[in-house]
Amino acid sequence: MTPENASRALQLAHALAAAKNRQDVPAALLHLHPDITLEAPAFGTVAHGLEANEKTLNGFFASFPDYEVALEGHAVGDDALVCWGTVRMTMTGERFGVRPNGRRAVLPVFIRFTFRDGLIASERFCFDLAELCAQSGVSTDAVRATLFTEEPKGSDPA
Repeated sequence: MTPENASRALQLAHALAAAKNRQDVPAALLHLHPDITLEAPAFGTVAHGLEANEKTLNGFFASFPDYEVALEGHAVGDDALVCWGTVRMTMTGERFGVRPNGRRAVLPVFIRFTFRDGLIASERFCFDLAELCAQSGVSTDAVRATLFTEEPKGSDPA
């Protein structure tokens, strides 16, 4: 990535972080490529395209209404920007099949971005689910069971 492209990429990452800190989904979407892919491995989610990302972000902010990320450092590669920092968020509701304690969790976060046509083409948002659960006073196993249990499949006729 050229120095100019790296500077633009970092500006986009910070602008996206600022929009998300305000829980301003329309503003966040302005920084995303139409073919955006958002991955959150801790939650087992992958959203493709602007419509899916809008739905995912709205759901995320419903569960974490005080979400705030601080990007504290970064590294640039040939085709990616990686940022790290701290995320603060309070798990609310029962979306994860548990009742959280209402305390705000403070976690390290790592985010990998790629870019296309001057916009963010992908975001991979990584944090420790077990630490989020511990700080939220809930069972990691219970949350993982809710997040990663597949719907029962019908039996195959013999």
